[in-house]
Amino acid sequence: MKQKYSLLLLSLSLVSGIYAQKKPVDHSVYDNWKTISRAEISKSGNIVHYTISPQEGDGLTEVKNNKNQLLLSIPRGTDLRLTENEQFLISTIKPFFKETRQARIKKKKGDDLPKDTLLVYNLAKNTASRYPNFKSYHINRTGNNYIAIASEVVIPAKAAEKDTTTNKAAAAKKEKPTPVVHLLHLPTGDTINFFKAENFQITNNERYFLFTKKGVDKDTLNEAGLYLYEIGTKKLKKISNGKGNYKNFTFDDENNQLTFLADKSPDKAQLKNFKLYYYTTKQDTATILADQKSNGIPNNWYISGDGSLSFSKSGNRLFFGLAPIPRVKDTTLVDFESARVDIWHWQDDYIQPAQLLNARRDQSRNFTAMILPKQSGKVIPLSDETFNRIGMTEDADNEWAIATSDLGYRIASQWDGDTKSDVYVISLLNGKNKLVAKNFNGSAYLSPKGDYVVYFNKENANWYSYHIESEAVKQLNEGLSVSFVNEQNDVPALPGAYGIAGWSKDAKQVYINDRYDIWKLSLDGKNKANYTHGQGRKESITYRFQRLTREENPRIRTTYIDEAAPIYMNGFNQLSKYAGLFKLGKKDIQQLWSGPYTYKMLAADQKVNNIIYTKENALQSPDVYILTGFKDEQRYTTINPQQADYNWLTAEVVKWTTPKGYEAEGILYKPEDFDPNKKYPIIAYFYEKMTDGLYTYQAPAPTASRLNLTYFVSNGYLVFTPDIRYETGYPGKSAEEFINSGMHHLARNNNWVDSTKMGIQGQSWGGYQVAHLITRTDMYAAAWSGAPVVNMTSAYGGIRWGTGISRQFQYENTQSRIGKTLWEAQDLYIENSPLFFMDRVNTPVAIMHNDNDGAVPWYQGIEFFSALRRLNKPVWMLNYNGDGHNLMQRQNRKDIQIREAQFFDHFLKGAPAPNWIKKGVKATEKGIDWGLETE
Repeated sequence: MKQKYSLLLLSLSLVSGIYAQKKPVDHSVYDNWKTISRAEISKSGNIVHYTISPQEGDGLTEVKNNKNQLLLSIPRGTDLRLTENEQFLISTIKPFFKETRQARIKKKKGDDLPKDTLLVYNLAKNTASRYPNFKSYHINRTGNNYIAIASEVVIPAKAAEKDTTTNKAAAAKKEKPTPVVHLLHLPTGDTINFFKAENFQITNNERYFLFTKKGVDKDTLNEAGLYLYEIGTKKLKKISNGKGNYKNFTFDDENNQLTFLADKSPDKAQLKNFKLYYYTTKQDTATILADQKSNGIPNNWYISGDGSLSFSKSGNRLFFGLAPIPRVKDTTLVDFESARVDIWHWQDDYIQPAQLLNARRDQSRNFTAMILPKQSGKVIPLSDETFNRIGMTEDADNEWAIATSDLGYRIASQWDGDTKSDVYVISLLNGKNKLVAKNFNGSAYLSPKGDYVVYFNKENANWYSYHIESEAVKQLNEGLSVSFVNEQNDVPALPGAYGIAGWSKDAKQVYINDRYDIWKLSLDGKNKANYTHGQGRKESITYRFQRLTREENPRIRTTYIDEAAPIYMNGFNQLSKYAGLFKLGKKDIQQLWSGPYTYKMLAADQKVNNIIYTKENALQSPDVYILTGFKDEQRYTTINPQQADYNWLTAEVVKWTTPKGYEAEGILYKPEDFDPNKKYPIIAYFYEKMTDGLYTYQAPAPTASRLNLTYFVSNGYLVFTPDIRYETGYPGKSAEEFINSGMHHLARNNNWVDSTKMGIQGQSWGGYQVAHLITRTDMYAAAWSGAPVVNMTSAYGGIRWGTGISRQFQYENTQSRIGKTLWEAQDLYIENSPLFFMDRVNTPVAIMHNDNDGAVPWYQGIEFFSALRRLNKPVWMLNYNGDGHNLMQRQNRKDIQIREAQFFDHFLKGAPAPNWIKKGVKATEKGIDWGLETE
C-alpha cells in the first residue's frame, strides 16, 4: 500500500512537472490560432475539401480523397468549387496578407489594391491554370464544361504603336483597361475571348453564353447591347440593341425562355424607366413583354428595376416587380440654399430614424406581378403597398400564394416588438384574395402543394390548418397536452413556437417540433402522432431532423421527409449536454454516435457512406473528421497542434440551489494545471444561459467584447458562467439570485476559491447586470461592464441607432423584462436602473462604450461614468472611436484584451497598475501614448 501511495505521489509529481512546463496563453498567440471553414464532401464521397484560416494571415485550402490522402494544397485558396463530374476545381486565391497590408499602409484603394487570382485545376491531369487579376466568374451549378472569367486588359492605342519615339509601356499605362470575358472550355483548355463584355451568364444546359457590351460614349460602331453566343455552333447574335442597363437575366427551367430588365433612357435621366424583355431562340431579337403602359399595370406605376424575375416550373408564368413611380428631386434647387430637416410625425408607421436607415430599401421596394409570357397579354398585379410579404409554392404553378399585411399594426411594433398582421391567400389566376386570419400574432406558411395554410397562433399557443378551397380551419394539436411553445420563455412577450420540422412528400402531413420531440400532424386534423415515439421528452434529448445530403433541385427549399428513406436526426441531451446523430426507426431511435462534443458542418456523400463533420469540445480544437459506414472515423486535420504547449482549461457543470429554491447550473472553467491546494481569483462572465456550450471550444482570440475566457483560465484564473432565469419586472434581482448565489456556492464549498478576489464581466445585457450587481453588493473586487444600460428611464425613450427603432419594446416585452410601460411601473424602472444607486458602489469598474454603438446609446455609458466620477468612485471608460456595440475592428479587439487583463491582474492579483489605470491618457497624447506601460 505504501509503495502504491509513493507511486501515486511520483505520478502526481510528474504530472505537475508536465503542467509546469506549459506556457500560459499570451496576447501574441491570437493571429496564428486557426479555424476550419467550408468543410465539404463531394457527391461520390471521393473528394473532401476544407479551408484552414488563421485569425490573421494567409489561409490554406486542402483537397483530399476519402482515404485521407492529400490531392492538392492551395495556399490562400478560398471559396472552392467542384464541378458536377468532379473533374475540375475552381478556387479563388487571395493576395498575400502582407501585400494587402502594405498596400493599405500606403493608403491604396480599389483597383490599386492587390488582386485575387482564379485557379482552375484539372484533377484528372493534375494541371493548373491561373487567371490573375480576375474580377468575377460564372459556372453553372451542374456545369462540367465551361467557365466564364471576367478580367481586364490594356490594349495599346494605335498611335502609341506607330510612334517609335514614345515609350509603349508608358503609353499603355495611360490607356483605360478594357473589360474582357474568357469563355474557357474546361476539358480542352480552349478559350474564346469576348472584349468589352460585362454582365454575363452561361445557361444551365451550357448551350448559350449571354453577355452585354456597354459601348463607348458615342458608340458609332453600334456595339452596345445584349448578345447571345451559341457555344456549339459559335454563332453570335445581338438580341437587344442600344446602350443601357441590362440586368436580371433569367432563363426558365428548360432554358428555352429568357427574360431580363433593361433601361435604355439617357444616362442623366433621373427616372430610370425599365422594361421587361422576353426572348426565345425562335425570335431574332428580344421583345418588350411589359412596360409602364401595359394593360393591367396601375396608373402611376411602372416596372421596377429592383424586382426579381422568376419563371414557374412549367414556364407558363413569369413573375416580376412593379412599383409606384417615385418623385424625383428638383435639380433647379441649390443645395446650400435648401433646408435639411427631418419631420417626425406621431402617425408615421415608422419613426424617422428607421425611415432614414431604410430609405434605400424602401426606394427599391417593389410588388409582385405576373404575366403569361407565352400568351402575352395582361399584367396581373398580385400585391401592392398593402402587403409586406408574398410567397408561392416552389413550382409556382399552383393557384394560390400567401401574403401578409401589417398595415395598421406597424406603430404598435414600437412597444410590442412583434408586428401583428392580416394573412391572405391570393389567386394567381385572377389576383383576387381571401382573408385567412385577421389581427394575427404568429407565423403562417403555405403548404408545398398550395392547398393549405398552416399557421401558429401565439395568442393561444396552437397550430392550425386552413383549407383554402373550403375555408375550413382545424386545430392540428387539439387534444395534445404537450406544449409546442418555448417552455423556457422568461421574457414578458408571448413565447414562440419550436417551428415546423418538415413536410411529408405528398404534403398532406406537417412535422412540428416541441421542445424534445417531433410530431406528425395531418393537415385535415384527423391524425396526430409523436413521430419520435416520445423518446425525446422521456430521455431529455432534443431531436431535430438532420439532412446529410444536399438538395440537387434548386427549386426545392422545403424540407421533405421521405419515410421510405433513412431518417437522420441530430440530438442534444439537455442534461449531459452530449450531442450526437441518431437514426429514426419505426418503434425506436438508434444512436449512431453521441458524446461530449459539439458537431458542426455535417454533410454526406449521395449514398451516405461517408459523413464529414467538425468535432470539438472545451479541450479539443474543431477539426475535420470523416466517418465511413457509421463505424470508422478518420481525423483529417490537426489545425492547432500548438495548443499542447500551453496551459489549457477544463470545463465542468456546477449545480446549486438559489436562495429562492431554484435549481441552478453553470460552467466552471479551471486551468489545466489546477492545484486544489492553491487559492484562485475567479471571474464570473454571464449572458442569459451558457451551459449548452459546455462542449464548445474556446479559442484564444481577441473577442468582440466578451471575456477572453481561455486567456484568463490559462493565466491562473477560474472563470464561472452561470445560467440565469428571470422574473418579469425584476431583471436586476434575478441576476443577484443566480450570479451572486453561484459565486457564494463556489466560495463556500471550495477552499481553492479566493472569495476576496472575485470579479465580474459582462457585455451589453451582461454589462447591465454588472452595473446592477455592484450597486447591491461589495463582494466583487473588480468589475468590467461593456455597453451597459444604467438608466432604464432614459434608455426607454432612446433609439437603437443601428436599426432606427425605438427601445420601448425591449423593456416592455423582451430582454429587459420589465413587462410594463414607464408610466405603469415607474418604481420598477427606477429599481432596475443602477444609475439611481451609484452612491452604493465601492467596486472599481471599467466601462467600455463606443460612440458608434447602434444598439445601446453610448450616453448610457457616459451617465454611468459621470455618476461615479461625481461620487469620487474609481471608474474608467474606454471609447473605441467609430466602433460599434461589439468591437468590429481587430486592432481594437486586441487592445481591449490587453487592458482587460491588466485591469483584472491589478485588482485580483495585485499586479502593478498600468498608466491608463493609474493616471489615464491625455487627449494631447492620443495616438502617441496608449498608457499600457507601468512606471
